[in-house]
Amino acid sequence: MAGEDLIELKFRLADGADIGPSKFSPTTTVASLKEKIISRWPKEKENGPKTVNNVQLIHAGKILEDNMTIAESRLPVVELPGTAITMHVVLRPSLPDKKGVEEFFISRDFRNKKLEGSCRDVILA
Repeated sequence: MAGEDLIELKFRLADGADIGPSKFSPTTTVASLKEKIISRWPKEKENGPKTVNNVQLIHAGKILEDNMTIAESRLPVVELPGTAITMHVVLRPSLPDKKGVEEFFISRDFRNKKLEGSCRDVILA
């Protein structure tokens, strides 16, 4: 593979800091880029991503799917020759497990409370 076939990318974090630039093959998937971001996440930053599911990559206003390659995600209109392509990194919080979700939305008191005096709908024909 020739050097000119590689695509130079940098990843912009929410605070304006960058990871990269680094060069990647056009066949590199977005999921692989996310793994690279996690491995290069600045150690001094709190709340870094734990898995690829915590990371979203955005290029030219489009959220990139994990199975896409860099070549599929490129939009030549927004690229300048000889410059690194900037992709924005957005972190998504981890979802709690199912039990955690139930506890969050339904308290124990509410689940055990009897619904006395509740309204009843009547449909008149």
